[in-house]
Amino acid sequence: MSHMMSAKQQIIRKLSFYSLCFFLCALCVLCGEILGSSPAVPVGDALQAGFAETDITPRVKEKTVFMAGFGHNRKATGVHDPLKARAVVFKHGEEKIALVSIDLIGFFHPRVESVRQRLPGFRYVLVSSTHSHEGPDTLGLWGASPFKSGVDAAYMAEVEKQIVAAVKEADAGCKAVRARIGSARAPELLHDGREPYVKHEELVALEFRNKDDNPAGLVVQWNCHPETLGDKNTLISADYVGATVKALREKHRCPVVYLTGTVGGLMTSLNVEIKSAAGNVLNDGTFEKTERYGELLAEVTERALKSAQPVRLTPFQVRRSFIFLPLENKLFLLARQLGVVQREGFLWKDDLYKAEPANEVKADKSVCLRTEVAWLRLGDLDIAAIPGEIYPELVLDKVQNPTDPGADYPDAAVEPAIYKQLRGPHRMLIGLAGDEIGYIIPKRQWDEKAPFCYGRKSAQYGEVNSLGPNTAPLLCRAFQELVQGKK
Repeated sequence: MSHMMSAKQQIIRKLSFYSLCFFLCALCVLCGEILGSSPAVPVGDALQAGFAETDITPRVKEKTVFMAGFGHNRKATGVHDPLKARAVVFKHGEEKIALVSIDLIGFFHPRVESVRQRLPGFRYVLVSSTHSHEGPDTLGLWGASPFKSGVDAAYMAEVEKQIVAAVKEADAGCKAVRARIGSARAPELLHDGREPYVKHEELVALEFRNKDDNPAGLVVQWNCHPETLGDKNTLISADYVGATVKALREKHRCPVVYLTGTVGGLMTSLNVEIKSAAGNVLNDGTFEKTERYGELLAEVTERALKSAQPVRLTPFQVRRSFIFLPLENKLFLLARQLGVVQREGFLWKDDLYKAEPANEVKADKSVCLRTEVAWLRLGDLDIAAIPGEIYPELVLDKVQNPTDPGADYPDAAVEPAIYKQLRGPHRMLIGLAGDEIGYIIPKRQWDEKAPFCYGRKSAQYGEVNSLGPNTAPLLCRAFQELVQGKK
C-alpha cells in the first residue's frame, strides 16, 4: 500500500525529528553563552537574592568600650566609622541560606546558635566576623586586665538582635538575580608575619544583577587581618573593610557584603607598603593608609569583576558537623576558669564527635570546646566554612615538608588540605565562620619549644592564640569527612 510508510521510512523520519530537536536545543544553549547568561532554569525556580545591613556600632559615649585585638585596657574614645552586620540571603524554591558578616573581632559559637534559633525556616545561617581589631571586645580577652573580661552583655544581645534584623530584611527583599563570579590575585596587599611565608593571595568576587540587568549586590571575600590602624588607635572603626565597602557601593550603587577568609599565618595589612595617589608612602596606624588600602582592595575587586563569568548557584547542598576540639592552651584554660572567657566546656575523650559537659573538671580531666565546620555547595560554587583563623598552608596544601629541624612535632602527618576537598568549578573559604577558635596551625609547624625553627632565638607569634597543636589535624579531618559524606 503506497500511502503506508515502510518501517525504514518511519525510522528515518523519527531520526530527522530528533536531530531537529537536538539542533534547536544546542542553538538555545549557544545563544545563552553568547549573551552571557546562565543556563535556563524553570520559571519560579531561579536563584533569588536579597541584601541588607544593620548598625552594630557600640555607644562609646554611654559606657566604657574596651577595644579588641591588641592589648588590654584600650578604651574607645569615639567612633570614626560605623560597624555593620551585612547579610545576603539566597533563595531557591523553598530553600533559604543566609550569609552574614559582622565588623567584629569574633563571635562565639553559642551566640551564633542563639541567632539561628530566631531565624526558623533557613536551611543554614552562617555568621562570620571580619576580625576587625578596631571594634569592641566580643570574646572577653581584652578587658581592663588579663583577669577581667571586656565583654558588655547588653551590647552582645544588641548584636544578636541586629544580625537577625539584617537577615529578615534581606529575606524580605529577595528578588530573582543572575550571578557572575571572578577572582584576582593581589600578593602586594598582603604581608605574611610568620615563616614559612605562604600567602593566600586570591580575592573572590560575586556579582548579582536583577532582571533589568542592574546591580543587585556584591559579595567580596579576601584573606587579611583588618588591623591597619594598629594598637594605638582608640576610635571605633571597621578598619579597611569599611573603606572597601564604601568604594564599591559608590561605584556600583548596590549593597556589598565583605567576607574574611584565610587570615592565619599571619595575613596582615600591617607592614604592607601603601602609597597615596601622589606617591607618598603611608604609615601604619593612620586612617590615610587604612582608607587607601581599602580603596586599592576595591580596585582588585574591579579586576576580579572584569574577568567574571556567569555562574550557577543552585541547587543548594549543605553539610555541617558539630565537633569537639581539645583546649590545650593553658592561658585559655585559665581565662575560662576565671570567667574571663565565657564558654561551655566538655570532657575530652579522644572523640571528635562526642563529649559530655564538664561541670566540674578534675585535675586528671581534659577540657574541649564544641564548635562546627560546614561545607556549602551552591550550584558550581563550593564554600568551606572554617570556625577560626586557618593558616594558608592548610588551605592550599603547602604545609612544610620536610619539616624544619626545630619543629616540636616533626613527625606529624600533613593535614588534608581544605581546598583539595572542594571539587566544584569555583571555590571560596569563609573564616571565623560560626565561631572564633583562634589560630589553626599545621601541627608539624608548631614551634613553642627551643630550639626554634629557622634559626630564630625565640618562638614566632601564633601558638599563644591557638587551642593547641591538635586543632588543625582534627579540624581538617572533620572537614574532609564532612565533604566525603562520612559524617
